[in-house]
Amino acid sequence: MANSYTQIHIQFIFAAKYRAALIGNDWKKRLHQYITGIFQENKHKMLQVNSMPDHIHIFAGIRPHQSISSLMQNVKTESSKWIKTQGFCS
Repeated sequence: MANSYTQIHIQFIFAAKYRAALIGNDWKKRLHQYITGIFQENKHKMLQVNSMPDHIHIFAGIRPHQSISSLMQNVKTESSKWIKTQGFCS
């Protein structure tokens, strides 16, 4: 096969610990931008990100070079670190 093309679109939903309403309206846009950056650094395409105070929805185009579990581990770890360093949930 001369050319091959893979298109994988997945919706991810994950919640704050104990579904606590921790995501503030005043900084959620910055969180969305940070998570989008994580996807871009991993060579995936963010299609849409949105959140409620207690959970996040992500719709993304995923390339097959990275496992879904590895990607989500990276997103959740790095975004949690960023939230803590910014002092949003002290």
